[in-house]
Amino acid sequence: MRIALFQGTPGPLDVPGNLERLQHQAQQAAAHGAKLLVCPEMFLSGYNIGLDQVERLAEAADGPSAMRVVEIAQAQQIAIVYGYPERADDGAIYNSVQLIDAHGRNLCNYRKTHLFGELDRSMFSPGPDHFPVVELDGWRVGLLICYDIEFPENARRLALAGAELILVPTANMAPYDFVCQVTVRSRAQENQCYLVYANYCGSEGEIHYCGQSSIIGPDGSLLAMAGHEECQLQADLERERVVTGRNAFPYLQDLRRDLH
Repeated sequence: MRIALFQGTPGPLDVPGNLERLQHQAQQAAAHGAKLLVCPEMFLSGYNIGLDQVERLAEAADGPSAMRVVEIAQAQQIAIVYGYPERADDGAIYNSVQLIDAHGRNLCNYRKTHLFGELDRSMFSPGPDHFPVVELDGWRVGLLICYDIEFPENARRLALAGAELILVPTANMAPYDFVCQVTVRSRAQENQCYLVYANYCGSEGEIHYCGQSSIIGPDGSLLAMAGHEECQLQADLERERVVTGRNAFPYLQDLRRDLH
C-alpha cells in the first residue's frame, strides 16, 4: 500500500479553508497512487486556538465537516485520517482523529488519551480506554495522537492487538525535535510495525512547530522524512517487512505479559 502524509502550516479557525487544503492534498496523493492520506492533529480547526474557539468549532464525529471529508475520500478514492475537535453526545470535547476509508465509511474515531500540559487540558477531556485496531485494505491499523506516542505502552498495546501500521497525527513543537528524530523510530522498531508521524510546520501563536514528519519502517528505518517546510511525503508499505521484523526481533512473542 502506498501511503501519503501532509506536513503543512496550521490553519487556525479556517475550517472551510482546511477542507479545501485537504481536498487538494487528497487529489495530489491519489494521483501518485496513494491509498491513504494522513494529516496533522486538529487539522480542521488549528490546534492552539483556545477553549472558546474549540467549543465554537467542535463537531460530532458525523458532523458537516466529516461529511465533507467523506465526499473527498469517495471522489478521490483514497482513505483519509484527519484531526478535529469532537463534541460528544454528552457535550464533552475531545482532541480526536478520524479514519474515513475510500468508500466514505468511518472506520475509526480515536480520542487523545494522554493530554499534553495545560494547553491540551484547558481545551479537552481525556479520551477513554478505547484503542481500536481496524482493517484498511488488508492492513491492521491503529491510531494515536501526538503525545500519546511518547508513552511506549500505547504503541505496544496496539501492536499486541495486531496493529501492523500506527498512524500518529501530531502537533509537535520546538524544543521537542528529539521525538521526531528518535522516539518515533524507536516505537516502530520495538513493535516491528510501520509508523506514520504527520506534524505541522511553521507557527501558530507562540508555538513554533518542528516539522520533521516521517514514514518509518518496521526496523526503524526512515522511508521518508520532511524538513521544516510544507510538503507531502509518500512511501510504499510491504507487509513482508513486518513479518520479517517480528521474526528477527520477537519482542511481542517473548514479552512476559504476566510481569506487566
